[in-house]
Amino acid sequence: MLHKKTGSALFTEIQNAFIGLDTQYTLATGETTKRIYLDSTASTLMMKPAHDVVEHYYQHYANTHSTLHFGAKISTDYYQWAHERMLSFLGANPKTYACFFTGSGTTAGMNRLARIFKHARPKKTTALVSIMEHHSNDLPHRKHMEKIIHVPLKERNGKLGCVCIDMLENICKEHQGQLNYIALTGVSNVTGIMNPIYEAAEIAHRYGAYMIVDGAQLAAHVPVQMCNPKHPEQNIDALVFSGHKTYYPGSPGVVVARKDLLLSVEPEEVGGGMVQDVFTENYVVKSTFPDREEAGTPNIPGAIGLAVAIDILDRIGMDFLFKEEDKLIQLALDKMTNIPGIRIYGETNTNHCKRVASISFNMKDLDHGLTAAILNDYFNIAVRNDCFCAHPYVKEMIMDDLMSGVENIEMDDIDDYIELKRGMVRASFGLYSKDEDVHALADALMEISKNAEKYISHYHVDASGNYVHKSFRFDIEPFYPI
Repeated sequence: MLHKKTGSALFTEIQNAFIGLDTQYTLATGETTKRIYLDSTASTLMMKPAHDVVEHYYQHYANTHSTLHFGAKISTDYYQWAHERMLSFLGANPKTYACFFTGSGTTAGMNRLARIFKHARPKKTTALVSIMEHHSNDLPHRKHMEKIIHVPLKERNGKLGCVCIDMLENICKEHQGQLNYIALTGVSNVTGIMNPIYEAAEIAHRYGAYMIVDGAQLAAHVPVQMCNPKHPEQNIDALVFSGHKTYYPGSPGVVVARKDLLLSVEPEEVGGGMVQDVFTENYVVKSTFPDREEAGTPNIPGAIGLAVAIDILDRIGMDFLFKEEDKLIQLALDKMTNIPGIRIYGETNTNHCKRVASISFNMKDLDHGLTAAILNDYFNIAVRNDCFCAHPYVKEMIMDDLMSGVENIEMDDIDDYIELKRGMVRASFGLYSKDEDVHALADALMEISKNAEKYISHYHVDASGNYVHKSFRFDIEPFYPI
């Protein structure tokens, strides 16, 4: 039985227990094959055991905030367990930290935190982020803080790595007194490169700042310990991650933050459930968590499903999963670096910078959109392309590529040329990804590299700037759910 298994035995079973792994599509060749899903950094597939638990729960569904009928008792208890499970999964002491659910990903939670920290310390007007941030961990701070400083990355042999800790400390020292917080991604959604978040937290606290972590690409791939009793100076003050990137699409985003910080300001969201009492002249906010931070009816089924997925990850062991994915990433890097004409972005030596989840690349003489279209149409390999909501980071890494052919382009056509070139292809992996998926990707890229002109001849660019096959059309209608 599933509930009795742990470790590698559970991992082996769960790897095959995802909805959508056996989905088949008909390709441009006329062949119908099973898709290879390498777009997990955007959204992971649904873990079936978690889905099954929620399907069972729907028989008892009722709103929370009551225990006077059976369904409400069950919902309230399950929903409370979901919060507790998030805290234990992230190594966050429940006496110090609170968990609340918000939105459908990391974005809503990061906006909430930016507003909270702004109001909690209005005289601290500066925040630090890195150049590798996803827009959800960049734009909220730009909007709510007076000054944002982008911390440079390490560079080796022309390749960008993780955040430069020495530069981070120098900037903190220079802006001591004005610095409110540092907000860093734990793992880049573009390159999969990991940042030294605990070292960054120690530096932040040394200079009177807080530490926020964007855990969107961290939670499903890397063991996290927000609270370290042996090294409290390395504690993370707040962390946000996305349920839809953690094997339960349709679940909310998760915020785990220090209670004292949350209690220092009135909640940004107000409404039912977060008040102790309401009068015609005023209202009294609850002091209990998570109620004070969760106005309105929550996404109860989504939170429960995510908690079940998290519980399964914990039982497998995040250290075990991290090691398994490390082997998969290394295999992918080894295979891809031997394909002619491929450029992999970011530091590729994992001894210098650990990577998880993602590898972004381009192929010589092929625009990113064309490579992605060919992989889909001819090989049934689902990857993502473009700038992945991390425009400054992507532009920094592809600037040489963008400029290499500009001198041969007419001035009127430069904008269109840059738009086609401005991006990458990203292959990203999840718990269900296997060596055979990596081999299939490598074989497809080798085939494309050897026969690029043949594939190029089958495509044109449409009015929206997308690469479209000249004769093959994918019929969406048979896949409509109703």
